[in-house]
Amino acid sequence: QVRLVEPGGGSAQPGESLTLTCQASEYTYCMGWFRQLPGKEREKVAGVDWRLRTDYAPSTRGRFTISKDNAKWTTSLQMDSLQPDDTATYYCAADRRINCRMAGTDFTFWGEGTQVTVSS
Repeated sequence: QVRLVEPGGGSAQPGESLTLTCQASEYTYCMGWFRQLPGKEREKVAGVDWRLRTDYAPSTRGRFTISKDNAKWTTSLQMDSLQPDDTATYYCAADRRINCRMAGTDFTFWGEGTQVTVSS
């Protein structure tokens, strides 16, 4: 299985920025980020594939930027203009299938999650 390590997370004030990074144990064609808001179901935030094509949820498009380093086996999520409703547990995801869809939700490997809290 693919091991995903996502150190980081933390707290920020509204309007500030925070970057999450996920390190995979091997190369994966697709990587992405999901989040689960308190009392809500897990939702897709962003995805990226080996061709660096990206997909964003409407709630984060324009504020969040996902990147993928194919040589380092990493994905990062830069979060700008953070707001309190961005507070959630963020999960890194990956899929080593060549036919994976970065715009989809059926990633096969998941990180343990990291907490992001945005408050004043």
